[in-house]
Amino acid sequence: MFSNMGEYEACGIFTIGHFILIALTIIGIFIALKFSVNKNKEDVHKIIKYVTIVAYILEVIKIIFNVRQNSFSAVNTYLPLYYCSVLLYAGALSSFAKGTLKRIGDVSLATGSIIGGIVFVIYPSTSLPIYPAFHFLSIHSFLFHGAMIYLGILINKTRYIKLEKKDIIYFASLIGGMSIVALIVNKLFDGNLMFISNNFPRNIN
Repeated sequence: MFSNMGEYEACGIFTIGHFILIALTIIGIFIALKFSVNKNKEDVHKIIKYVTIVAYILEVIKIIFNVRQNSFSAVNTYLPLYYCSVLLYAGALSSFAKGTLKRIGDVSLATGSIIGGIVFVIYPSTSLPIYPAFHFLSIHSFLFHGAMIYLGILINKTRYIKLEKKDIIYFASLIGGMSIVALIVNKLFDGNLMFISNNFPRNIN
């Protein structure tokens, strides 16, 4: 479950292990939606908050594991500054902020999180090419991205918010802010967070 990199054969992409994780993720999303799609706005807000808190707890465990595997200077392997990290920031804003900041979080969860989650589940390039299917990081990746898809669908199905054309500004502001921070960190540590400083790498954690 917490084996070191290279200790066991990696699962790989479009393998039986990958398809099993996809199936489990879809089933998990379906069950979660079945029991929550009829919730009111207050309940949906609580769900977003609880999912975000769990996501942060798992992210801390992931960071500790990756730092032990690599080093503090290897920022690409542990800092949550990639597109899919939007769940952490949007979830926090949606759960605990108010006004414009909350709107940024709500909009980002309702739009960008679905896209990021689906893309990763189909092509999990940052976990399965490196670790076995049932390694903590592989399972964490599918739980995390499955949660992104789930929250996005839930927000839209329950009409938690009504999306408008101008909301693209809110989503762009969050991604833009993350990109600026990532660019600064990349310059300081020769990193490639958000994949904006170098070509897409073959292997990252």
